[in-house]
Amino acid sequence: MLEETRDRDEIVERVAALDIGKAEVVCCVRVPSPSGSGRRAQEVRTYPTMTRSLIALGEWLAGLGVTRVVMEATSEYWKPPFYLLEAAGFEVWLVNARDVKHLPGRPKTDK
Repeated sequence: MLEETRDRDEIVERVAALDIGKAEVVCCVRVPSPSGSGRRAQEVRTYPTMTRSLIALGEWLAGLGVTRVVMEATSEYWKPPFYLLEAAGFEVWLVNARDVKHLPGRPKTDK
């Protein structure tokens, strides 16, 4: 369920970030709050890395109107989610974890 956050910062209106491991993908989505308060809402979900689950992840993101998906380059595990989400029409960014942790206001954590 989407939970409203306290911050109002917005760079991309509807965005998702993926933390990819061998067995699961943790996805955090941030979208405008449904209450119309000008705040952001976010939800974190975990999906197995099986193809059927990754397709379900893409359907959930599409249902929320997500346009950009950002993920870390972790070993070879990033490839299936990257290609499936790209084929589903998302703007997919593959980023270096070292660079992500230096973004202002968003400390790198595995949570």
